Amino acid sequence: MFLRSKSRRKDGKEHRAWSVVENRRVHDGRVVQRQVLYLGEINDSQKAAWSKAIEVFDEGTGIQTDRVIPRGSPCTGPRLRCVSIRLSEIRLRRPRQWGACWMATLLWDQLRLDEFWLAALPPSREGTSWLNILKTLAGYQLISPGSEWRLHRHWFEHSAMGDLLGEDIALVQPNNLYRCLDKLTAHKQAMFTFLGERWKDLFQADFDVLLYDLTSTYFECDPPGDGKRKFGYSRDKRSDCVQVVIALIVTPDGFPLAYEVMDGNTSDKTTLKEFLAKIEKQYGKAKRTWVMDRGIPTEEVLAEMRILNRRCIIWLARREDGSPNLRKPF
Repeated sequence: MFLRSKSRRKDGKEHRAWSVVENRRVHDGRVVQRQVLYLGEINDSQKAAWSKAIEVFDEGTGIQTDRVIPRGSPCTGPRLRCVSIRLSEIRLRRPRQWGACWMATLLWDQLRLDEFWLAALPPSREGTSWLNILKTLAGYQLISPGSEWRLHRHWFEHSAMGDLLGEDIALVQPNNLYRCLDKLTAHKQAMFTFLGERWKDLFQADFDVLLYDLTSTYFECDPPGDGKRKFGYSRDKRSDCVQVVIALIVTPDGFPLAYEVMDGNTSDKTTLKEFLAKIEKQYGKAKRTWVMDRGIPTEEVLAEMRILNRRCIIWLARREDGSPNLRKPF
């Protein structure tokens, strides 16, 4: 590592800013430089102190420090407190991701989700905390989305979620994770109503404009005898796989208001009427504007929307110049 300066003139004066920089050799043999620490403008005595600190950097340990005093040197200076550390004996044991997990729990608290889920997910008679399992699942999908099996085998041990919740690996046994997900479906509608109120309070969200779209996800498995997994129109070009269709309604700010998982052979045109009724029942009737792809509404549904004073914007294919082409049927 070394000190590097950059000069610039401002208001007729020359200003010099310093940084601590290190050289790193990359896989193709080149040496690249990385700024370790920006120091700003420093005087000569501070520059000398930083130069001395860099000299005692122990490359064998791979540890970088902002300030190091050589072994055996006196610990002097105004209000300077020293801690003796032997860099050669430092070991890194079980590192865990903490910041993102802490932020996930903070967002959970900001949404006051405990108010809703404490009553909906009481602990089991065996002492299983379904609420903490749900917090772990939510944090996992927010930070590093993946399967429940990966959460159990890898992510939980490499995160600080257990430390923040006061739980151990027993919390995320696969059976617990899947059982917790099964318990959530009964509270889906009530949860969206609760979140809608929180979004109004926190973000002043309104539901006058709604975006409606559908997607699908496929499964590389043998066709099951029953259930929602069926062959249908595949947006992923995997007509050889069974799939399910997922419908979602969000606000322009990205706040979800409703979703539904439907049979894999569901036609887009058959879904809109049901979702219009679902939104009006849950959030009340209003003169809303709906935005959707052209393949979703039928003329019959559009006629009903005109009668009920609903406005619909249909998203068509893009023009040749790449700009969106919108059609307003009413």
